[in-house]
Formats: sequence, C-alpha cells, structure tokens
Amino acid sequence: MDTLKPKSLKYIEEKMQDLDVNSLRYRILNSAKAFKTSWLDLGRCLYSAWKDKLYKDWGYNKFEIYTSSEIGIRKQTALKLLRSYYFLEKEEPQYLQEDYTEAKNTAGVPTYEAINVLRLAKNKKTLGKEDYLNLKKEIFQEGKDYQEVRKDLTALMREREELEPEQAWEKKKIATVKRFLSTLKSLKNEIETAKMLPASFIKDAVNLIKKLEEEIS
Repeated sequence: MDTLKPKSLKYIEEKMQDLDVNSLRYRILNSAKAFKTSWLDLGRCLYSAWKDKLYKDWGYNKFEIYTSSEIGIRKQTALKLLRSYYFLEKEEPQYLQEDYTEAKNTAGVPTYEAINVLRLAKNKKTLGKEDYLNLKKEIFQEGKDYQEVRKDLTALMREREELEPEQAWEKKKIATVKRFLSTLKSLKNEIETAKMLPASFIKDAVNLIKKLEEEIS
C-alpha cells in the first residue's frame, strides 16, 4: 500500500475543506486518511466512483489520474482495491454487512492484499472447495498476514501439481506443442515465400499445422 505521507495528508485535508461532508467525494478522501483501518469503505466508494465514472464530474479524464492526483495512490493499488472489494461483494457478501464489519476490531480487518490473494485462489482450477475454505479461515478467523497466506497458496499449488501429475503433464505438453506450432508456421511461411520446396510439401505442412491446432484447442 502506498504510504500517505504528511504532505499527502495535508493535501487531502485541504481538499476536504471545500467539499460537502455528505458527498461521496468527501467520503472517499476521508476514507483515504484512515486507509489502514477502513479500506473496505474506501474500496466501496472507489467502486462507485469508477462504475459511474463520477471522477469525470470532478475534473479528471481517467480514473487512475483521479486516484493518483487526489488521493495519492497508484493505479495498481487502486485496481487491487476495486477487485478486492468487488470480490467480497460477489463472493463473500456477508462480510460486508454493516453489523458484521462494525462489530469487528478494525485492527483485525483483513487487508486488501489478503483478500486479493483469496480472490486469486478462487480462480485457481486446481484448488478444491476445501482448499479455498482453509485459506478463507486463515484470513478471516486467524488474521494471517497476506504474505503468509500467499506462501500457503503457492505451496498448495505446488502440492496439487504433484498430486495430479497427469494435469501437470498435459500443461507441459500443450506448452511444448504451442512452441513447435509457432516454429512450424514460421518455417512454412519462409519456405513457401522462397519456394524452397514443392507445393506438396507445403500442403503437408498446412495439414500438420491444422492437426496441431486441433490438438491444443
């Protein structure tokens, strides 16, 4: 997370002075001040600003220019915030319930980085439901740091590949065939252009290319 230095905080506070305290723009700035303990609110507000393109009404052509200039966070950080919040809204909506989040100690609220790791885990086809639930428990109940969770996820992925050698072999086969296919196409075009071989050889090469494409499709 980008650290909000005193100069950045002063800039944000100056911006807030001229805004309606009930406006979404003010709320985003206020959330940015207390980012470490309120990234959920910041993510929620930023998602609204991004989805409805409200930043354009505030004088910014692009979302990343708005977040960088007004809030002081980079594009990469802003995107992770959006993705992490949207993931919770879609996959774990119960966590966003007001009574639940308010009852939690803010120091124990999972970071957006930890939620991002959980989001990535959800999309891994090699991981089962039990794997996902274990990672979820580490984040929400045990309060593990995102770096620890990321290490656990990496180890889990390696373990699953070892437990499923057929899938690992299939993945390697496809990658190898793709490299061969790319080389074959390049050589076919070169030979065809320079007329180095009879047309019958080119025809055979074309048929082989089609078969290889069908094999990896």
